[in-house]
Formats: sequence, structure tokens, C-alpha cells
Amino acid sequence: MLKDITIGQFFPGSSAVHKMDARVKLVLTIVFIVMLFSAKGMAGLCVCIAFTLLIFAISRIPPAMMLKSLKPIAPLVLITALLNIFFVKDGDKLFEWKFILITDKGIDTAVFMVVRIICLIVGSSLLTYTTSPIDITDAIERLLGPLKRVKFPVHELAMIMTIALRFIPTLIEETDKIISAQKARGSELDTGTLTEKVKGMLPIFIPLFASSFRRADELAVAMECRCYHGGEGRTRMKQMKAGRRDVFGCIFTAVFFAAVIAVNILTK
Repeated sequence: MLKDITIGQFFPGSSAVHKMDARVKLVLTIVFIVMLFSAKGMAGLCVCIAFTLLIFAISRIPPAMMLKSLKPIAPLVLITALLNIFFVKDGDKLFEWKFILITDKGIDTAVFMVVRIICLIVGSSLLTYTTSPIDITDAIERLLGPLKRVKFPVHELAMIMTIALRFIPTLIEETDKIISAQKARGSELDTGTLTEKVKGMLPIFIPLFASSFRRADELAVAMECRCYHGGEGRTRMKQMKAGRRDVFGCIFTAVFFAAVIAVNILTK
């Protein structure tokens, strides 16, 4: 399961999405999230699904990576679906037994919420798949640049967010190694009662926290040795410039956003 978590990973490529300005991609990701939550019905959500699939096809990210990003959230999706099925009481009754009541509205809501969550995870993951952590840092810093006038630590915030994102795959790999080491020593992490399983997590969390603090200390020492003092006076080897593909990406997203709004109005 841990190997299926792809959050924070970057997959180099030469597609049009990879070559887009990181600032534009960050803004369009936010617009996509707004578009996704603006959809009021399945028709609008189908437009969002079409947009997500088209962007994935243009980015040339393997479909297997899309499925990998969905595996870790499978329990969340299942819980969301069950909660909506059993707790939404509106609509026509389909099944009733004692305190259990299932309606057509509950099933429709469950499907709608599941599809929305899947689109949200898949679409948001595309940002990290096609953008390097350095570019994400620069994009966040540039977009939040006006806040520097009120003494807001923009560069530090961007650096913290990027380092946290960058170390997610590292921590996942470290956790997998610790679990394998504990199993090799005879620890039974997958058996026993719930209390025993929780206690069995302690030999995993303690070495993981120790390793995380050690890595953080090593990173701080490395940054100090390189005379890192934040964003003041710092220059960049690569300058961000928006081009034609960024304009096309904005128009492409705007067309689908307008389509979602139009579908919402027509299906009222």
C-alpha cells in the first residue's frame, strides 16, 4: 500500500503540460478545484471528468499512475459512499430493514461524492506529477510576492511547503523499510486485535520520528554550510516566463469552466 502513494512525486517529461509555467499550473489547479465544487449535478461533473482525462492524456502520464494515486484513498472513498447511502433519507425508498433505509437520492449522492473525490485527487496530483519541487517553490513565492510588502515571510513559507512535499516520498520509503525490518525481526503487524495492532505501530513510529528529526537536522546543517539565508538577494538560474501554451491552457480551462456553469443553469 505504501508503494502506491504517489503524492509529491515528480515524473519528468516533455509534454505541453510539463512545459507550462509553474505559476499558471498552480493557478489553474485552484481553478479546477473551484470548477469541481461548482458542479451541481452529474452532468456538470461529467464535464470535469472529461477535462481531467484530457489533461492526463496531454501530459502523457501513464494511466497506471492515475490508478496508483487512487489506491491510498480507497478507504476514504468507501466510507464516504457508505455514509451518504445510509444517512441521506430523501428520495424514493429502495430498501428498508429495521433502522437501515436506502433511497435513490442516497445512492445518487454517494456516486456524486465518490466521483468528485476521485477527480479532486487525480486532478490535484497532476500538479506534482508534471512540476518539479523547485518550480513549485518559485511559483508559490512569485504568486505570494505582493505579501512581502507587509513583511510576510513568503520565501520561507514556500520553502517549508516544498520541503514538506518533497519529503513525502522519502518518508513513505523510510516507513516501508522500517516495516520490513520489524517483520524480519518477527513482529506480527497484520495480526491480532485492534489494540495489539495499535501497539505494534509503536516500533514503526518511534524509528520513523527519529529518522525524520535526523534528516531535518542534516538538511538544516547542509543549508547553513551553503550559506543559505532565505530569499533576500537570491538569484535564479531559470526565469519563469509565460508563453503561448500557458495562454492556451487558460483558455482551455475557461471553456470547460464555462461549460460547467452552462450545464448548471440548463439542468436547474
